[in-house]
Amino acid sequence: MDISCKRARVASNEGKASLEGLLDRVDVVCLQETKIKDMNMGIVCSLGVGRHIDWRAINSRGAAGGVLVFWDNRVVELLEVEEGMFTVSCQFKNSVDGLRWVFTGVYGPGGPFTWRGGLNNQSQSRLDRFLVTDDWDRMFDGAVQGILVRPVSDHFPILLQGGGLKRGPSPFRFENIFVLDAKLIALKVFLKTWNKEVFGVIDTKKREALSNVEYWDELEKHSTMSLEDCEARKEAKEAYKTWVLREEVSWRQRSRELWLKEGDNNSRFFHRMANVHSRRNWLSKLKVDDRWHTEEIDVKNSVVGVFNKLYTEEGGWRPGVEGLPFMRSASIEAEGLGVPFAEGEVFAALSYLGKDKTPSLDGFTMTFWLFCWDLVKVEIMSFFKEFHEGGRFVKSLNATFLVLVPKKGDAEDLKDFRPISLVGSLYKLLANKIKKVMGKVISESQNAFVEGRQILDAVLIANEAVDSRLKDNVEGVLCKLDIEKAYDHASWSFLLAVLKKMGFGERWIKGLRQGDPLSPYLFVIAMEVFSSMLRRAISGGYLSGWRVSGRRGEGLQISHLLFADDTLVFCEESSDQMTYLSWLLMWFEECLGLRINLEKSEMIPVGRVHNIEGLSLELGCKVGELPSCYLGMPLGATFNSLASWDGVEERFCRRLAMWKMQYISKGGRLTLIRSTLSNMPIYFMSIFFLPRKARLRLEKIQRDFLWGGGALAQKPHLVRWNLVCLEKSKGGLGVRNLALMNSALLCKWNWRFANEREALWRRVISRKYDEEEGGWCTRDVMGRNGVGLWKAIRKKWGLLDGRLAYHVGNGQRVRF
Repeated sequence: MDISCKRARVASNEGKASLEGLLDRVDVVCLQETKIKDMNMGIVCSLGVGRHIDWRAINSRGAAGGVLVFWDNRVVELLEVEEGMFTVSCQFKNSVDGLRWVFTGVYGPGGPFTWRGGLNNQSQSRLDRFLVTDDWDRMFDGAVQGILVRPVSDHFPILLQGGGLKRGPSPFRFENIFVLDAKLIALKVFLKTWNKEVFGVIDTKKREALSNVEYWDELEKHSTMSLEDCEARKEAKEAYKTWVLREEVSWRQRSRELWLKEGDNNSRFFHRMANVHSRRNWLSKLKVDDRWHTEEIDVKNSVVGVFNKLYTEEGGWRPGVEGLPFMRSASIEAEGLGVPFAEGEVFAALSYLGKDKTPSLDGFTMTFWLFCWDLVKVEIMSFFKEFHEGGRFVKSLNATFLVLVPKKGDAEDLKDFRPISLVGSLYKLLANKIKKVMGKVISESQNAFVEGRQILDAVLIANEAVDSRLKDNVEGVLCKLDIEKAYDHASWSFLLAVLKKMGFGERWIKGLRQGDPLSPYLFVIAMEVFSSMLRRAISGGYLSGWRVSGRRGEGLQISHLLFADDTLVFCEESSDQMTYLSWLLMWFEECLGLRINLEKSEMIPVGRVHNIEGLSLELGCKVGELPSCYLGMPLGATFNSLASWDGVEERFCRRLAMWKMQYISKGGRLTLIRSTLSNMPIYFMSIFFLPRKARLRLEKIQRDFLWGGGALAQKPHLVRWNLVCLEKSKGGLGVRNLALMNSALLCKWNWRFANEREALWRRVISRKYDEEEGGWCTRDVMGRNGVGLWKAIRKKWGLLDGRLAYHVGNGQRVRF
């Protein structure tokens, strides 16, 4: 079913001619602003719409207004029509399935912009849109609204396509509902047939089960039921419950709403969210190398061509790694990678991964491997044994999906998609093995994919470094570097040379390849080349970094921070240093084949840097300012800034809009608050103090959602929020208290300070604020807060101190 709406001046011959090319494949058409005082069949037929046509219209008033609705009477049948002053409402019945629905054409303001006008088309607005009911949306769950070409009118025609989304052949997917049947057969060919014949008709099976329950209920009304009848009714009810649960689990898996659990009885919500994900993943056109493609085959061929070129390594000379100092561990093989895989290790790794995830071509979720562990563990362990002994495995297990993930909403240019390679469930487990030895060869400035290091460590160090510079009135420059398509361009031959120099054995070097799930770890190893170059530049006096000053004056030197490819370089206000840094980046690009995207990189002045424009020209990037954003967190913002929490509040509102609140019961809304809304600010609350005003704003959103469910009218809040946040055992609803959660997360930093003695972030804080005796916490932070974060964290030590238990060793750190 295709529906189109357009504003057009039908009265003109030019308008009629322009419409003929737009109406050839549309089933229902609405033309607004026809400017026809007396619409007739001759005018309708002159539009070139064919003879199988019927129509209704309201006439214009003078030179303004007029609405014409016409349709293909082979597709829909008119049941009733109502004409108003500015509207035409038609009740239709589909010829195929008999569905009854209403279409209303409106003349007047009504989703990118559908109207452009004014001087030089400087004005634009969203005036035209479709309004559909929930039932219609569920019936046409693949409906997509698009914009057609605008040949004459100042309004774009809008097209509503209800025929479903274009998609390629569906790969096999293991459904989590399969594990609910005791006769699971772990063979993909038979599972696909089994899925189609048994689980492919869940809705039909559910209705049949409900009919059986109704049959026994009716029988009970008119006669006395025997014991056998009562048992049959009980079995019918259990069968109905089973199919309801299977339906819910199936739609939940499709919806990707992982915060809700099976049993919440929100199948309608899951169904809607699955449709939302399908529409979001659908592309009507794609721009590749400044050229638009709309046909499916053209889109496929152009994307394949780009990535064939991207993954083909260019030949030619590259610098070697001989002169660079790397952290090398001779014990990598003996202590980590050389140890055979243990059964408990593999099972634990499988249990840790997301159960609903289907990461690759094999189509099996982690739920399958866990549920069938006793049946398949011998073959799984044979796979790991073969890899350990010979550095090889079955080639099919290394096949990958290349998935394009949009970097922003409404992405239509291939440059706005991030390619991610998804590989087999078992091959993915090799990543857990290499992760355990990363800390031996990766320098402490890298905070990604290394055990014991966290993304917030870099955020804390960066803010404390900026805070020291501002308080000491010392100018400096921050360089935020963006590496273009970091995970795709790295030179494979250069990476192999780096792996050998770091001490990796031939077994693992042979087994790895570009594009596998280990690529984040391999890229971290590649970025170690950058760290090594910076160390050489600093030791040679070409770069200096920053010294985070402390109470005793010495402080600690910080040259750069890394989180995978997110790079932050600390420099002095010096054109010579910018020149040396640009040379270093050039050599880094030549070694690894990566490219620094200077258009997205920026130089941020800290303090009064007078020649910042000249420094940015030397490096070739744009100029930024404080406060900025680093790893999704504010950088250089005051510790209690309310503006820093605006982004969290916006994410709250966007999430609520996605959930389509009319589909969720009050119990479902409570579940969503507990499992999702309360968790959304955790990233910010893990390091930033939550001001009272910001907390009240976030709590109000949760309260309104719980009691009002998104209704426009204000509904009363039946229970005080502090009671709602109590534990269930104390009469509350178990919603997370944001203030207490913020305090607990900040306390965790104090706990980490007492335990992570060698971590880089801990040494920075210790040198800046000094330690109490025993090294369990820093001294009290005096003076103004500035943009530092540790003062607010240190205030929470009192909450933690009285609840700690100490293990007494030699008495050096514990005193009575």
